[in-house]
Amino acid sequence: MKRLGLVVLAVALCMIATRPAMAQGTLRYGINAGLLMPVSDYNTLDKMGWIAGAGATYWLPGNVGIRGDVSYSTTSHKGTGGGSTKITGGMASVVYALMPASAPARLMITGGLGYYHLDFGASATQSKIGFAGGAAVAFKMGTSSTRLVVGTRYTSVSTTGLKLTFVPITVGLTFGK
Repeated sequence: MKRLGLVVLAVALCMIATRPAMAQGTLRYGINAGLLMPVSDYNTLDKMGWIAGAGATYWLPGNVGIRGDVSYSTTSHKGTGGGSTKITGGMASVVYALMPASAPARLMITGGLGYYHLDFGASATQSKIGFAGGAAVAFKMGTSSTRLVVGTRYTSVSTTGLKLTFVPITVGLTFGK
């Protein structure tokens, strides 16, 4: 509990310190869902699964943004034993848009660092750091600020034992300016 309190305090102080700079940028937030494809060692143990998440991007002046995501995913074990792997996590990323916000379709690349809780079933759990890099395309939907976003990112989590890497392919909606 003490550690959680320190994290909340640190986030609150960062938000207060960056408040003047936030007046210059824009904030977009959204939800997404899609397929989670296990890769490498993870693919030998589990089948394709699903992922759902939510996130927000604070766009600085220009084409650079800071993004925060949370996600939950599950995949079923291969073989007759049954069971599943559940991954809950959060990621902080830097986003670079190759086109301006006014473009009808905006291609973006992203890279980041995350923290994941892995539940392999049968009380085998780990919490580890992960790294990811990917791309997305955001399509304008009419005259509103809503965008349809299709994205993917190669994610590798530093687990004990197997190499846990996966590629989610998601579709989502974003809102905001």
